[in-house]
Amino acid sequence: QLQASGGGLVQAGGSLRLSCAASGRAFSSYHMGWFRQAPGKEREFVATISWSGDTTWHAASVKGRFTVSRDNAKSTMYLQLNSLKPEDTAVYYCAAAARFRVGWPTLDADRYDYWGQGTLVTVSS
Repeated sequence: QLQASGGGLVQAGGSLRLSCAASGRAFSSYHMGWFRQAPGKEREFVATISWSGDTTWHAASVKGRFTVSRDNAKSTMYLQLNSLKPEDTAVYYCAAAARFRVGWPTLDADRYDYWGQGTLVTVSS
């Protein structure tokens, strides 16, 4: 089970830190990812991090502003969102992909096995 949290309302230029807590499974067995879905738009890839945390991949639209990280000891993944823009407004979802089943990086949402419930980020202009 994945539980995303940390969303909220923030002004443009502000920052937020999202968390994704995992339970019930071996966290380090999974590559982890963040996706987002804005109103009226399709879900899009944001960032992914390898099972060990050694390697990350960020979408071009967020590179340099967002940073994905994980703490396997705490079974938690994070997404630091800086320099937020109104177009970053979306529901952010975390997801897990079994590392023995998929390659890395995995940007395709269909390749992920488990999903969190989402946390809403709203950026005002």
